[in-house]
Amino acid sequence: MAAANCSLTVSRHLLDPKFDSYKLSLETLPIYTVDLDGAVAEVKLREDQYTLDHMCVFGMYNYLHCDRWYPDSVYYIDQHERIMHLDITLDTAISKPREVFRLSPEIKSCDTLVCASMHFTSPSWVSLSDGTGKLYLIRTGKRGANNIEKWEIMYQQEIGEPFVIVHSHSYLKDSAHSIDVVLLRTEKDESNIRGSGFHSAVDWLTITNANNESNKYEVSRHRTLCGKLAPHYAAVEQDGTGLMIASDKPFKFVQIDGKCVEEQKVEKMDTNQKKEPVYYWQQTDEDLTVNMQLPDNTTKQNIDFQLSAGHLQVGMKGEAAIIEGNLYSSVDHGLSKWTINGNSLEVFLLKKNKGVTWPQLIVGDNRGEFIMDPDQASQINECLLNLASEELNADPEKDKPPCNTSELEECDRFPDDTASLTRFDANTSKATHVVNLSSHQYLFTAVVDPAEMPCFCLRHDVDALLWQPHPQQDNMWEHIGTFNALGYVQASKREKKFSTCAPNYSYAALCECFRRVFIYRQPAPVQTVLYNRKEARHVGQVAKQQVASLETNDPVLGFQATNERLFVLTRKNLFIIKVNTDISE
Repeated sequence: MAAANCSLTVSRHLLDPKFDSYKLSLETLPIYTVDLDGAVAEVKLREDQYTLDHMCVFGMYNYLHCDRWYPDSVYYIDQHERIMHLDITLDTAISKPREVFRLSPEIKSCDTLVCASMHFTSPSWVSLSDGTGKLYLIRTGKRGANNIEKWEIMYQQEIGEPFVIVHSHSYLKDSAHSIDVVLLRTEKDESNIRGSGFHSAVDWLTITNANNESNKYEVSRHRTLCGKLAPHYAAVEQDGTGLMIASDKPFKFVQIDGKCVEEQKVEKMDTNQKKEPVYYWQQTDEDLTVNMQLPDNTTKQNIDFQLSAGHLQVGMKGEAAIIEGNLYSSVDHGLSKWTINGNSLEVFLLKKNKGVTWPQLIVGDNRGEFIMDPDQASQINECLLNLASEELNADPEKDKPPCNTSELEECDRFPDDTASLTRFDANTSKATHVVNLSSHQYLFTAVVDPAEMPCFCLRHDVDALLWQPHPQQDNMWEHIGTFNALGYVQASKREKKFSTCAPNYSYAALCECFRRVFIYRQPAPVQTVLYNRKEARHVGQVAKQQVASLETNDPVLGFQATNERLFVLTRKNLFIIKVNTDISE
């Protein structure tokens, strides 16, 4: 069955149509500096890593990792192959980062080395990559400021080409402990002759401890998806039943457990040998009519007809359905009917949303042929004639000049029409839900609750809207927060490298490649009385913008946000910016 076309439902009460602008605040933010014992293990791109995918996956990698299971706890990997941990309890008593684990020193000899990566799978597990193509699952025990438990390797395996870990999650299924890990890599594609010669691959691994009494973990499923461009977002559902990917180009499964997925071969047929449609359908503004041929001497008792508001199934009893699938839109099934006329079955469907033109009857079903009424065709031609002319810009209105695309700002440009958010099912390896993101620029990924899937932030008009996936609910993507005008503001930051927000949505932050950090706070009540002369109204709330400048000339390598603090990582320093006070985590 074809994937359901879905949409993101905006919560109107989270929007502020009267939002004016951010007001620059000159209040000084406390900034604390921690000198690192060893420089961060930065891996620069090689000469053969020249594509945009390489830059997105490896060149713009965030070297600072925030442990969302424990407040204000961050990690990084230094040039001595040490995983270093820093936990903040008091800003006035910040200790030096301490070593919690060490990778093999042999990784430096790898010719294809990429940046080492890690992800905090659960409160007691970590997924780790050393940058050579090797994956580790480590049992850490309880982590935190005063915890000194030894990190124990429970699984290690060479996966193949070097990769970065983008997400992982731990869960129990059928009394067995499983960990799903999502890996991202860029590999050569000989078939991509006209493009860059590379494509992005997402590996979705399920690693299971089949025998709970032993500590042996093995790969139980290994699925690989490929796409032309690196995804913005890839995350596995909490129970491992699905995977969500947001990308500018579509992804599809190419391998499952080492076996290639057979693509459906579409045979080229001559126009004379064109396959007859299974059914024919017409529509008006209010209803639809569907016709299909039946075997001779068919009676009503032979027909299997099932209709609901969004689903249609028609066929002969005891045989495969002739038509089955989700309708493009809802119908009034109580007032819809069907009749037999000779050897033809006619189905009459009454639209619930009158005036909506259906591009297809059944979602994803191309076996039917739409027959347009001559009057409808005439009306469409008249509309097109009014919109077209043999002359370019024949008679524009003086007060409404034609649109000039060269005058569009960067923030007015949107992704390709193929940009989408897709949910893939673990059992069928098929796409089940698709959201078109062609009008919504992807901004950043944020973790609000580590027990849930990561959130993603999209631009809607000028605002930035934060979405929380809920795969087990009818409303699969919930609008949970809004950053007013941030969609427009972030586009003006040409040197922007990282974007993020606080888990409680109290602020959003943008970090440039060097020195500067921009903080955009939610509107808050003001103590003094302000008056907006332009709109002749009193202003009760003001949204502040603050700028923090770091005392360093080194490029920023990592950026993370908590409810109270921003962490900025450079090669030799870790900067801690106190953004909020008296926040209860």
